[in-house]
Amino acid sequence: MSSRHSRRTLEPQRENGRQRVAELMQAAADVIQERGFEAATMAEIAARADAKIGSLYRFFPNKDAIADALMQNYSEILEAEYQGVIARAAALPVDELADTLIDLLVKTHPKLRAYAALLDSRTDWTDIRLRFREQAVGGVLAALQANAPHLGQAEGRDIATMVLNNMKTMVGITFGDAPTTGNAPAELRLMNRLYLNNRLRP
Repeated sequence: MSSRHSRRTLEPQRENGRQRVAELMQAAADVIQERGFEAATMAEIAARADAKIGSLYRFFPNKDAIADALMQNYSEILEAEYQGVIARAAALPVDELADTLIDLLVKTHPKLRAYAALLDSRTDWTDIRLRFREQAVGGVLAALQANAPHLGQAEGRDIATMVLNNMKTMVGITFGDAPTTGNAPAELRLMNRLYLNNRLRP
């Protein structure tokens, strides 16, 4: 994560402190999503959380610290989702696995509101982009291999990458960031099913 902090982010020990941090991070995500990282200010984030500016600075010394905390939280959310799919993947019919995967990012999108705004604005986050991509490909690959243990690593990564692209496309279609029609989600879902049936059960 970023090393530009003047001091470390404060980790609250009590429940009320953890609740306050959660509220501040929620407010930060909302402001950053709406205005972008560069335009968002600490004062605006504090106001959105109905908190005093000193309370925000107590837990986060600057915006970089908030960005790092948000991205760490997003990584944990995604990891929990992937692990949940992996745990069930072996018992799922291929069609159901295909649907579960293509819906995963749509399901988590409301919890990752500032994700795209942060990545778009932080040109110095190449390593973080690569880490998130590897986490996503690795999570999809593990689910595919749980369902189809014969799947090799190299072939599996190729398939996982294609499924991940479908997952991202479904997010764009669902939230209006990609060209779409009323039938596009169903067509994409069908395409993903046919693809995985062909690749996992040739």
